[in-house]
Amino acid sequence: MDVSLVIMGVAGCGKSSVAQAVATELGLTLIEGDDFHGPASLAKMRLGVPLTDADRAGWLNALALQLQSHRGGVVLTCSALKRRYRDRLRDATPGLRFVHLEVDRATAQARVTARGTAHFFSADLVESQFVALESPAGEAGVLALDATAPLHQLCRAVCAWALTTTL
Repeated sequence: MDVSLVIMGVAGCGKSSVAQAVATELGLTLIEGDDFHGPASLAKMRLGVPLTDADRAGWLNALALQLQSHRGGVVLTCSALKRRYRDRLRDATPGLRFVHLEVDRATAQARVTARGTAHFFSADLVESQFVALESPAGEAGVLALDATAPLHQLCRAVCAWALTTTL
């Protein structure tokens, strides 16, 4: 399968769960974008300090390299909050598609808070994600889904779209 997908959205939208299910269903490699944050960025997020565009630049470059190294298709988790972040990833992989998991603030906050302190992402940062989010509505190659739908429904919708939609 030669399809590359980014599962995107704010913290708490379910990127990792959906991406894992989709990657398994489609037989694609899963890349967890959070694994490529540098130590300084992780420390900032643990302290509840939002990342800047400069903080994210190296991370996005690392993700772009990962996408380029998986030309046969891949599923990547990445918040991809701003258009320029998505464009950076698109530049690395022609035909790249995005699945935007849409969720409201209250649900995202509850989900991130429920993770507890074991996760590096501070619940104090949820609001900053919504402030930074530039909706991908109207961009080519974007599927928007309600992140509160059951996981099996989300996986089915993403897989059907990935298998039938071309850019």
